[in-house]
Amino acid sequence: MKILVLLKETPDTETKIKISGDKMSFDETGYKYIISPYDEYAIEEALKLKDKDAGTEVVVCTFGPETAKERMIKALAMGADRGILVSNKGCERADSVAVAKLLAAVIKAENPDLVFGGKQAIDKDDSQTISMTAEFLDWPHINVATKFTLEGKRALVERSVEGGQVEVYDVALPFILGADKTINSPRYASLPGIMKAKKKPLDIKSPSDFGHAPDTMMANSTVTAASFDYPPAKPPGKIFKGEDVAVMVGKVAKLLRDEAKVI
Repeated sequence: MKILVLLKETPDTETKIKISGDKMSFDETGYKYIISPYDEYAIEEALKLKDKDAGTEVVVCTFGPETAKERMIKALAMGADRGILVSNKGCERADSVAVAKLLAAVIKAENPDLVFGGKQAIDKDDSQTISMTAEFLDWPHINVATKFTLEGKRALVERSVEGGQVEVYDVALPFILGADKTINSPRYASLPGIMKAKKKPLDIKSPSDFGHAPDTMMANSTVTAASFDYPPAKPPGKIFKGEDVAVMVGKVAKLLRDEAKVI
């Protein structure tokens, strides 16, 4: 069995995002990068299958800058067998549609039995690339998965929905799964794993290698950013004290009605 895991390099959750002066890009000086956390759950789920069947091959793939090589090496150190980094040089601002079309082409070339990814990346947080990729492949896809059980050429997948309910899907391979954080606990890379990772195959590819040249990627993009800006500063809170409780409650209610307009 071959499992392809999609991952993305994102800024660390504690990174302070700085917008460049032209408001069209970000000042990435001093950024610390990580594997998007939900993607680590996807890696772990693939490695769990590999633990049960040593003949399983786990391939990690990302579309991004060459700095993402370090994130790929971490995935290899966790236990993945090889990596594919598709460089985003010349198409850094490609949108989710263009990226999904490229990833679909990579998946066709690799022909895996399963594709895992995180339910969303923590940078753009749009939670749509996994589903788009599956649609371009005409594959089933289940996002926000909380439990996965492989049974031959089929799988049982659970996902939580609003109201505390659980949906259970019986799905045939191949399909794409988007992992939620409750699906497992990702392992740490061991020292032997880190040493072995340096010798594992890690191919640097171009979108052109999969029939999607950078200019095609940009042409396939349907969304462009007009500008970036910080959220407006929150106004200071108001504190009421030193008056009768009924009077203060009345003032709060008036503000909620007239200013906040929530009642």
